[in-house]
Amino acid sequence: MNSGVIPISDLQLLFSVALILMAGTVSAALKLGLLKSLVWGTIRTFIQLTLIGYVLSFVFEVNNFILIIAILLLMCLVASRTAVRQMPNVEQYPAALAFLSLLASTFLVGIIVVVLIISPEPWYSARITIPIFGMLLGNSMNGIALSLDRLYGEVRSRIAEVETLLCFGATPWEAVRDCVKVAVRAGMMPTINSLMVVGLVSLPGMMTGQILGGADPREAVRYQIIVQLMIAAAVAIGCLLLVGLSYSKLFTKDAALQPSLHRSVPRGGGKT
Repeated sequence: MNSGVIPISDLQLLFSVALILMAGTVSAALKLGLLKSLVWGTIRTFIQLTLIGYVLSFVFEVNNFILIIAILLLMCLVASRTAVRQMPNVEQYPAALAFLSLLASTFLVGIIVVVLIISPEPWYSARITIPIFGMLLGNSMNGIALSLDRLYGEVRSRIAEVETLLCFGATPWEAVRDCVKVAVRAGMMPTINSLMVVGLVSLPGMMTGQILGGADPREAVRYQIIVQLMIAAAVAIGCLLLVGLSYSKLFTKDAALQPSLHRSVPRGGGKT
């Protein structure tokens, strides 16, 4: 097999903008109101990815442990803040618990994968650690956002049932236990669906990137299996941690439901 990445010239990169022009033409023709977002998103993509390319080149070359940890913590912070903004049913939710849940699940799974499974030299190699943690955070962020949003939505839809259980002496946990199960299941379902169809419907990004870079498909598959399983573990742990830490916030100190839960949240009324 031929090895090595086929280089992309500036002209070829610029030509890829034609793909967005096609999408923009459809948006303008149907008056979807998405043209401005498409253009701005394309500009941000070029700027952000170009900058991160230079940053990662520097980080990979320096390969400093303290710098790597600082970058991973920053990634966790950004991911937690982004996750909070994706929760339309959750009012005034502090990002601290989302940050702690992402931090714990990502570092636990990430360290196991990097140190025990891939085992690079040195063990904290930036070229391995940062992409691995990035994939974990990207998927866990969406998972915890779905699970917590579903928890609040589920409790709102079952207020009468939850309050009846409380009146009969149930503890807050016993009153919302079924809601917690539904919430965690909702956060994990996209990842489980991905496990079901990977290789049949989709060729994931990491595997595709390695194949395009000239790697043996059989070796690329091994890496992708690890990636799929580590994402499933991180999402499960993150959802369990966040929902487990958050359900008590549904109640007052007197073990009654928060008054805000009796107010419906407008559709699309999430944080911006």
